[in-house]
Amino acid sequence: MKNSKMKSMAIKIEEEKKKEEEDDEPMSPTGRMMLAPKFNIFIILFMGYYTKIDPISFKKCIHQTLLKHPRFSSLLVASGGRYRWRRTAVDLDSHVFLPDVGAAAESPDEFVAEYASTLSEIPMDAAAKPLWEFHILNVKTSDAEAVVVMKIHHSLGDGVSLVALTHACSRKLDDPASLPVMRPPPKKRREGGRGLLKLLWMAVLILFYTLVDVTAFLATLLFLRDTQTPVRAGRGVRLRRKRFVHKIASLDDVKFIKNAMNVSVNDVVLGVTEAGLSRYLNTIYASNGENGTEHNEKSSNCLPKNLGIRSTVVFNLRPSPTIEDLAEMLEKEELNGMWGNIIAIVLLPFTIALQDDPLTYIRRAKSTMDRKKLSLAHQCACITMKLTTSLFGIKAAARLTRAVFRNTTFTFSNVMGPAEEVNLFGHHLRYIAPSVCGFPQSLIIHYQSYNDKIIISIGADEKLIPNPDQLCDDLIKSLQNIKEAVKERALASASLDHC
Repeated sequence: MKNSKMKSMAIKIEEEKKKEEEDDEPMSPTGRMMLAPKFNIFIILFMGYYTKIDPISFKKCIHQTLLKHPRFSSLLVASGGRYRWRRTAVDLDSHVFLPDVGAAAESPDEFVAEYASTLSEIPMDAAAKPLWEFHILNVKTSDAEAVVVMKIHHSLGDGVSLVALTHACSRKLDDPASLPVMRPPPKKRREGGRGLLKLLWMAVLILFYTLVDVTAFLATLLFLRDTQTPVRAGRGVRLRRKRFVHKIASLDDVKFIKNAMNVSVNDVVLGVTEAGLSRYLNTIYASNGENGTEHNEKSSNCLPKNLGIRSTVVFNLRPSPTIEDLAEMLEKEELNGMWGNIIAIVLLPFTIALQDDPLTYIRRAKSTMDRKKLSLAHQCACITMKLTTSLFGIKAAARLTRAVFRNTTFTFSNVMGPAEEVNLFGHHLRYIAPSVCGFPQSLIIHYQSYNDKIIISIGADEKLIPNPDQLCDDLIKSLQNIKEAVKERALASASLDHC
């Protein structure tokens, strides 16, 4: 009798286990790669607020929004070498933390930066709970009355989708039931009818640029490395402690440059990055007495010639869902094929040099971006990674991806946010600044727009780049220099017209 009961209980447990496995969702190949050894990447998201955070209200809003997303209420289960997502009950007390901020009185900004750096080093147990956390720091900083630091594993989704998800959890300030207004994607320029010769020439350019970029990508996988500089580390950088800083600039300044020079926002921020990085490296080389050049107050050029510096731009080939799509997904608690990583990588070359005319940086950035738009190398890179995964497994694909990042200098991204100020998780949001840790690079630069602001966010290797605030300041200064140069050009043009 006893044996019969035990047998029936074992059968019941086995049936429940099978049912759970049937309900599980398989993890995407890119998601599995994010969990591969030496490639364990987390997104660190800073959210600054106008008011102190009420933990009870904050948790309630998370329960009503974020927990409806299947990935945020699923455990990562490994079985037979396969990873799957399994829905589970979520204990918010294990995900939302309210640490003691008594030590923040003397230097609140430093306290937040130190807390985030320490948080980036702490591992998360994938088998114990879903891979995300909120840390509420009710301390007044130079930018906000309170800061919330969110830590999310990259296997949950790509950075753009995860930031968009936070926007889908936000609401209008004057209408808590309505989603905020998002900036429309840039419109593609319509061109007139093209003749046969123009189409043939365009096909030749696409083929040529694709071959050049694919060759550069394969060479980077195998042997081609950027120049060793004060912002590029060697092996082991992934495990080093990261420091996160940000500065808030005016989005109107970016738009002013964009409209005056007839370029895109991406062109502007790319040009600003090249200018700021040139300025920063010149200061570092000068202070170190490198390159055999003496530095003086007149900003002598101390940069070595022909520095080979490239940035990786990582983006999702899956069409980005709109904020309305994401809100509907949260309401139905179903992904509906709108979620997941289909990663592509683009390599952007940077010319590190001091220019007499700051507008040179914008012109060069536009030229680079226009050329990249004619290349299909990112599609080829994605196909290469898929083939590697199919033929040799996830670990081999992860090794190749690490090689791309390890052999380049930094990662660059630009993400659009709401066009108005919003209420996020029950509180008035002032800024949002994303970054990442666990990355095989020493420098990551993100641009995040929000209302009339653009937040420049930097994640840097503390050992190699001990002063990331200086780099942030150089980026802000470069933006101002370019803006002033545009004004001077407009005045000069007006004077000529008047004459």
